[in-house]
Amino acid sequence: MAAQICDIAVVGHLAIDTIILPSRTKPFVILGGAAAYTSFAAKSLDATASIISKVGGNFPEAYLWWLGQEGIDLSVVTKSANEPTTCFELSYSKDLSERTLKLKSKGPTLSPDDVPKDFRAKAIHIAPIANEIPYELVECLKDRGDVLSLDPQGLLRNFDEEGNVTENASVDNQIFSLINIYKSSQNEIYSLTGESDLKHAIKAIHDVGVETVIVTMGAKGSVLSVEGAQYNIECCQPQVLVDPTGAGYVFIGSFLTEYLRQKESLWCASVGSAAASCVVEGIGSTCFGKKEEIYRRANSLYEKKLKQ
Repeated sequence: MAAQICDIAVVGHLAIDTIILPSRTKPFVILGGAAAYTSFAAKSLDATASIISKVGGNFPEAYLWWLGQEGIDLSVVTKSANEPTTCFELSYSKDLSERTLKLKSKGPTLSPDDVPKDFRAKAIHIAPIANEIPYELVECLKDRGDVLSLDPQGLLRNFDEEGNVTENASVDNQIFSLINIYKSSQNEIYSLTGESDLKHAIKAIHDVGVETVIVTMGAKGSVLSVEGAQYNIECCQPQVLVDPTGAGYVFIGSFLTEYLRQKESLWCASVGSAAASCVVEGIGSTCFGKKEEIYRRANSLYEKKLKQ
């Protein structure tokens, strides 16, 4: 019997995040990693989601139980008793606009051998957070999905002995010839391309064969570039800003879900912005708005854009 094909598979480390917020007296220790946020976003919009990941022996069973209860497929998540889990400490400035990131421990690297030969998904999102995804794995996954997307964040990160993070690692440019959709922050695309002008940086990504480029810019919204046209997508304002962690991960999970439904890219980005505005209203990957609220906010953004 053929394996069931899920809508969206997310590849990358599940993590344990310690989040330090200026409004709280104690840190929050919570499930983190792009794989968690992106898959939760897909599920909140009724897509089926799977995670390809490795965790260590200290990864709480409660987190796996929670993901499973949400209907996320964990059949390709490996728990290695003698290995560490990727753990980060995230400390935010008073106005939440700046973040200091520190790697506390790093989990095992993923490889093509970690993916069953019959595994397939309609879209596969490559989402490393700590250099855990080699080129060989991306190459292996190219033929496992109809759409391959990439957030290069974890490929760009360097870590010193204390775990301090800088965004200046070299990335194998071959990876871009494999993907259809690119998503990163503004700082990351500048670091990756060496450009300091956003239009030039986006063009550099298109020039290596990527069809759709998304650049998120926090409170300034995002830029969507597709088929020779660029759109400025407004940031959908949350009712309250509690924790900015994971907003970009949620954006791409929601974008991909609508993209698979063959929706217009501008609508997909509006849904991404709307979903991101919901997750920041709570702490960590715990707060996802109801589907109806996400679509209500998205429709408001989309209609406003059409009237411009």
